[in-house]
Amino acid sequence: MNPLLDQALIKNSHPQFSEINNADFQPAFEHWIAIGRKEVDAIVDLPTPADFENTIVALEFAGKGLDRVTSIFFNLNSAETNDEMQKIAQEVAPLLSEFTNDILLNESLFKRVKEVHENVDRSELNAEQRILLDKTYKGFVRNGALLNDEDKQRLREIDVALSKWSLTFGENILAETNAYELVIEDEKDLHGLPDFAKEQAAETAKEKGKEGKWVITLDYPSYVPFMTYAENRSLRKELSLAFGARAFQGNDKDNRHVVKKIVQLRQERAELLGYKTHAHYVLEERMAESPEKVMHFLEEIGKYGKAGAAKDIEKLVEFAEKHDGLTDLQRWDFAYYSEKLKKEAFEIDDELIKPYFSLDKVVAGGFETAKKLYGISFKENKKITVYHPDVKAFNVTDESGQDLATFYTDFFPRPGKRDGAWMTLYAGQYTAKNTNYRPLVSIVCNFSKPGKKQPSLLTFNEVTTFFHEFGHALHGILSQCTFESLSGPNVFWDFVELPSQILENWCYEKECLDLFATHYQTGETIPESLVDRIVASANFMEGYQTMRQLSFGMLDMAWHGKDNRTVEDVAAFEEKVMSPFHLLPPLPETNMSCSFSHIFQGGYSAGYYSYKWAEVLDADAFDYFKSKGIFDSEVATAFRKHILEAGGSEHPMVLYKKFRGQAPEVKPLLKRAGLLLED
Repeated sequence: MNPLLDQALIKNSHPQFSEINNADFQPAFEHWIAIGRKEVDAIVDLPTPADFENTIVALEFAGKGLDRVTSIFFNLNSAETNDEMQKIAQEVAPLLSEFTNDILLNESLFKRVKEVHENVDRSELNAEQRILLDKTYKGFVRNGALLNDEDKQRLREIDVALSKWSLTFGENILAETNAYELVIEDEKDLHGLPDFAKEQAAETAKEKGKEGKWVITLDYPSYVPFMTYAENRSLRKELSLAFGARAFQGNDKDNRHVVKKIVQLRQERAELLGYKTHAHYVLEERMAESPEKVMHFLEEIGKYGKAGAAKDIEKLVEFAEKHDGLTDLQRWDFAYYSEKLKKEAFEIDDELIKPYFSLDKVVAGGFETAKKLYGISFKENKKITVYHPDVKAFNVTDESGQDLATFYTDFFPRPGKRDGAWMTLYAGQYTAKNTNYRPLVSIVCNFSKPGKKQPSLLTFNEVTTFFHEFGHALHGILSQCTFESLSGPNVFWDFVELPSQILENWCYEKECLDLFATHYQTGETIPESLVDRIVASANFMEGYQTMRQLSFGMLDMAWHGKDNRTVEDVAAFEEKVMSPFHLLPPLPETNMSCSFSHIFQGGYSAGYYSYKWAEVLDADAFDYFKSKGIFDSEVATAFRKHILEAGGSEHPMVLYKKFRGQAPEVKPLLKRAGLLLED
């Protein structure tokens, strides 16, 4: 029996990972696509006039089975992939694009949707229903419903091609990441590395059949410590260049042609639909609304960040020369000397901090923070099947013991798992026939594995990473919407980072840290003096980091805010865009675009600016919390009700004002970052 054909999947039952084989996916996709087509045909064939329930709501609930299988497959393809799965992904991507287009380009179906949109009495609909109606109608129009037959066919071709090129982009990066090894045979080349990093490198070597040596990889838990602590500058350079050159080496995994193809197809698609550029198309459905507003926003933040960035680099150059006589600070030196300067300036470094942040305690601290804010509890359930031994599953309940969600955690790197950290859903929350179907929420990270002598210990940056992804998870867990397409994190892309980024702020508060930050050996609570130094160092190199993030936003907008179909040289194009942001010498051997997964594989095309946009929101929102108390029940209840539970049921600015009582202001962010200019 194929577990992916189980009708219970639609009702958010747990995927039976242990019973799923790769061979099950293709027939499951075919089965649920066929079911989805029948569900759509049933709407079209209705003899009764179109209304909100029989057309808009019916369409919302069509294809639930396919949604579930798609989520299961592509989540596994990111966290536990293999060659066979990647081949399946390439085969099913066109099928999914075709199915989506068959719905969105169905003239008879659109006729019914249009009829409801034009004739329904909107006063009889609540806010969420009105949002769903408009979103459904726009979904058709923005995907070609008004095109002629020839253009509709071309749109189909473009969408199929884009889905395949996006998969290829990610597969190339994963292949390049997995292929690289820095094999170290002489222990002196590890000088400067903390014990945990040495132990990890030795364990990696053992796993790769090189026992007695040390292996550094391009996975973040291996790459970052080496770049931060290794005294061997030539090896830092080698590793840095290897990381920056992924999918940019002139081999069969080179992404330059993939980047150009994706950019060309997105531009053609935008013009086909009547938009000037892909960015104009995307931003119509964002808080920012237009490329012009995004550029104004980025430039405005840049005014404050540029001077701070120049000062940051000036300090680092002086320190490196004073410390080691270094007169040519390079990119592979930045993390190394930044860490040393931070230690000197604040008497703090990761090795001093990490013993207070064992992974298990940090996770428990996140759970306790959520309990104090929202009254919810997490309890591990080992009976729920998982897809890898590293994965844990938790039941989430409210104060009355009512089930809220299942929460999965997956924290350690492995060959079949892509880099980075993300939150995802195996099933979103929705309500049907008086039943509130609860979500299946997951966060995936790449933290250092426990060693033989110590648990997994996190850097402070990794602590905030966990809280960030956990904030996304709470958005999914606490959702209380009717329609899944509007529930949880299904909001405007430049609003989705608010729940995640705001939760990072609690990591800097002693009141919160006291819940979990205890020394893994002594049990000592993190000293107040150390917390003070963490807070004081929070803005360390903030000017540099701000400009770095803005440069990525600018690169994204450069690729998508103009017609770039004639671009031949990806590297030259990128250098022209990025040169105003160079604070350290550029490296022609490396390229950001070819590994910029956020915009060429993920959903951030013409949207990378949203991280900074959401920082404005989160700083303003946390300023409100701070004014009342970080665990103030009144503010927490308002945030839960109007942000976390509400999902995309109303326009995000409406929801934000309901929570905050006013529109967000940029000053709290500039003040927090230490970038507020003197009046």
